[in-house]
Amino acid sequence: MRMAATLQHSLERAHARFDLVPHPHSSSSLETARVAHVPAERLAKPVILDDRHGHFLMAVLPASRHLDMGKVRKDARIWQLTHEADLARLFRDCEPGALPALGEAYGMTMLVDPQLTRQRDIYLEAGDHESLVHMPMDEYLRLVPNAEVCEISH
Repeated sequence: MRMAATLQHSLERAHARFDLVPHPHSSSSLETARVAHVPAERLAKPVILDDRHGHFLMAVLPASRHLDMGKVRKDARIWQLTHEADLARLFRDCEPGALPALGEAYGMTMLVDPQLTRQRDIYLEAGDHESLVHMPMDEYLRLVPNAEVCEISH
């Protein structure tokens, strides 16, 4: 179990209240929810978008839902899914597919779906495929003060 260094520094710097939850290896957000015995609506799934001009956006939604690209509106840009090579560069300390839903720690603008913020607590990838960070929702929102809460899923 290895937490991404960027995530760990961000949590420590903010004196965040959280616990680390180990789970069997998983390769998708829904599988992670299942093997970790976590409700999928409480597991934050980040989807990284870019405008092909160097601007990145993290859309965070429950693992139980799908991103609705038609609802993603930010700065009048046209957003598209970021290529895997760019993800590896942006999240150097994370395993592919295990990105923490704390975009501000990685210098990204964030959109968070209200379906997620209505939960009492939240789970997010710790940067590997075998651990989750668990915290109260108010703590998560404190860590992402600039995130815009808006409908982005279906």
